[in-house]
Order: sequence, then structure tokens, then C-alpha cells
Amino acid sequence: MKQFILIAYDAKDEGAYERRMKARPAHMAGVDILRNEGKIACGIAITDDNGKMIGSVMIMNFPSRAEFDTWLATEPYVTGKVWDNITVLNGQLPPTFLDLIKAA
Repeated sequence: MKQFILIAYDAKDEGAYERRMKARPAHMAGVDILRNEGKIACGIAITDDNGKMIGSVMIMNFPSRAEFDTWLATEPYVTGKVWDNITVLNGQLPPTFLDLIKAA
């Protein structure tokens, strides 16, 4: 399995936060599925100084970049036009953190 670091900032238009809140239940349901499948180690919302969510960081665990990209294309924050600026980096969890990945 390969690990990927996803850093995604929300769009900045007036309706962006409302789109996030609308897509959030589907996003979180997907996160639960990914966690149960061992495809996500952890995630965290990026917040502004007032605690408002403005993006996301996720540490992902997929067999290949192609499978990661297939998932990303269906992620509710992508299809719902929440995330506007997405960066994906290759990563590698050290052995001490591998317990964060549930076995599928």
C-alpha cells in the first residue's frame, strides 16, 4: 500500500461554506467506509482563526495512485465543488504510526 497526503482548501466564494455543510454528511460517511477499509489513517479539518472549516488534510492508504485518483473523483467534497485547491503528495507512515491504518 502507498500513503498519500491530501491537502485541500475550500473554494472562497460566498456559497462555499454552505456547500461544505451540505456535502459533509456524505463526506463523513465516506470517511467511515475508508477507515473500515484501511484506506485512511487520519484526517483533520483546516480551520481559520475563528474555528470555521476552510479545508481538509487526510493521510490516505491506497494500493496505487490510480486507485486513489478514482476515489478522489467521487469524493463528495470534489463532486460538490467544496474543495477548490487540492494538493496530493506521496508519503510514507513510519512503523510507529502504522497502527493508525485499520486492516481491511
